[in-house]
Amino acid sequence: MTATLEHATGLPDAEYRALRDRIFDAIWSELDPLEERIENEERIPNEIVLPILERIGAFGLLVPREYGGSGLSIAQYLPIISEFAKVQGGLRVIVHVHNSFAHALSEIGNDEQKAAVLHGAATGANSVAFALTEPGHGTGADLGSSAVRMGDEYEITGEKWLITNSDIATHFIVFAKTAPTEVSAFLVPRDTDGLSIEPLPETMGCKGGEHGHIRLAGVRVPATALIGAEGEGNQHLERALEISRVFIAASSLGTSERALELSVARAKERVTFGKPIGSRQAIQRYLAEMATDIYALRGLLADAAHKWDSGKRIPAEASMCKLFGLEAVGRVTDRALLIHGGIGYTRAYPVERLYRDARLNWLEEGTPTIQYMVAANELLSGYVFSDAFDAAGL
Repeated sequence: MTATLEHATGLPDAEYRALRDRIFDAIWSELDPLEERIENEERIPNEIVLPILERIGAFGLLVPREYGGSGLSIAQYLPIISEFAKVQGGLRVIVHVHNSFAHALSEIGNDEQKAAVLHGAATGANSVAFALTEPGHGTGADLGSSAVRMGDEYEITGEKWLITNSDIATHFIVFAKTAPTEVSAFLVPRDTDGLSIEPLPETMGCKGGEHGHIRLAGVRVPATALIGAEGEGNQHLERALEISRVFIAASSLGTSERALELSVARAKERVTFGKPIGSRQAIQRYLAEMATDIYALRGLLADAAHKWDSGKRIPAEASMCKLFGLEAVGRVTDRALLIHGGIGYTRAYPVERLYRDARLNWLEEGTPTIQYMVAANELLSGYVFSDAFDAAGL
């Protein structure tokens, strides 16, 4: 499957480098020092964090420039979300979800919907979250939520949970059935009557990230809240999740790079029997395997970003990036823990947190089984990779 899309060309190099350097500096000088507080309290101090993210331009990274954002290309965005994945995981979650679904709205929303939300999204005044997952159902044709047309309005009824950024979202892209086999998408403001949000229990990792339980009790929205046409929900879902899966893979890359950096340092400093453990073949093998996973993941991401920025749909590549990324970061953090030994199982070193944070990558934007299905279906439908080799002159 190959289709062309209108995609951002990105910022000029000098402007992009200035933005990236400003964000990287804030990540390590202002956000990383909050790690212990967030882990202890299991709460992100939004009163501190959100103004920092607004000041450095982290909210508008994928918002088109006509709406006040930076309009980064995917190749420009990936190193930034990767860097966020090196520090406390809840911070990465805020930035990822905000940018991913602001980007989705910029592609699937109509002009009125984009104008109503994206100007604010560029500064963080607005934020879009994805309301798909349900406690008693699956996704797509298995959704339990319904939307019934009533004159100039729709009435939406149902439940959603594990809705990330539910504490800061001003708008939700809600998926509901408009017919027994028809899924549609709606842009629903947070303050709509009948919409309520409750927090879910604390998570294993990415502490402080909010994943709420949303109840839609006869929520009435105008017919203009419909995104596209009735029955286009699955199409919008695929479009939004496709590139977001690449963002998750980039997050896996950042976590892996940080784990390798810490492991190399530990291998040099930890001495047993009079020698640094890095001099031993077992440790050297771990480090080489970690580096190989990272190198391979970088290549996958570079190819996917190039194709998307060239205007191509990448359903197979996106799922393979996400799948390989979660497997790679799993292996890398496993080996990082082994290199650090027993002390790595404590909070004395960041590898304990990286290990926990990385496990969210299994679940975001679809489990491994979903990625297998998407990639295999593309192959069975005739998808080939020759265009990638042709572009590289191979």
